[in-house]
Amino acid sequence: MKKVLAVGVIAAMAATMFTACGSSSSGSSGSDSSGKISVISREEGSGTRGAFIELFGIETKDKDGNKTDNTIKDAEITNSTAVMIQTVQGNKSAIGYISLGSLASSVKALKVDGNEASVENVKKGTYKVSRPFNIVIGKKTNAASKDFINYIMSKEGQKIVEKEGYVPEDTSKSYTKSDASGKISVAGSSSVTPLMEKLAEAYQKVNSDVKVEVQESDSTTGITSATEGVCNIGMASRDLEKEETDKGVKSKEIARDGIAVIVNKDNSVSEITSEQVQKIYTGEITKWDELK
Repeated sequence: MKKVLAVGVIAAMAATMFTACGSSSSGSSGSDSSGKISVISREEGSGTRGAFIELFGIETKDKDGNKTDNTIKDAEITNSTAVMIQTVQGNKSAIGYISLGSLASSVKALKVDGNEASVENVKKGTYKVSRPFNIVIGKKTNAASKDFINYIMSKEGQKIVEKEGYVPEDTSKSYTKSDASGKISVAGSSSVTPLMEKLAEAYQKVNSDVKVEVQESDSTTGITSATEGVCNIGMASRDLEKEETDKGVKSKEIARDGIAVIVNKDNSVSEITSEQVQKIYTGEITKWDELK
């Protein structure tokens, strides 16, 4: 049975949860990197999960184009980037994945196919586990929303993208403040949220007449919210599906991000192949010593 960890876990509860996880998956504080692998994944609807299973071949398609996610059934499910980091940090047998821009010193990123997970390697194309950060533009993209988007895509906005550890879009266009005012809501991907919060903070300093509210959920919810007019701008850490764009929304890439494959800092493993990641997440490899 899947174990779902909630975002709003207080520190004491989190510590208890990690202990419980260890007892059920032979994984936590007393284990080493030769035992059973604790597979940690994201929830369905997560753009990070969608990109991860596609890039590593965990997702398969039949002849009609129908997709199947082959992630093992007993994978532990986390519903945000922050909880993924906390879970891997607290479980010495764990393997997980997060946005490269959210990588913290409390966990260790593995080299994939001999390449370090870094912004520079994503730029060069040597680290191939990368995906777009998109904004989703729907029926409620008003004048204030358009002005904020202009800021995001400007030279000033893309400097923030680079500063926060993502690959920026090429642009030489400077932002020019408009007379837009009011309140806009941005909702969606938990991977995009930290960057969007930085962009919103900087934007409101140059246009204090607009208030930007950023709400964290997941990519699919962000796309749906933009489509239905629940929010002004959606956030998605994956490309949109045809059936989503057929409903009248458009996407715009604001940055490129790598996906880091992470393990506990005490794990002796330092690198992995794409094939090994695929086999771990589909249940073909179950123990760390099978990687040696």
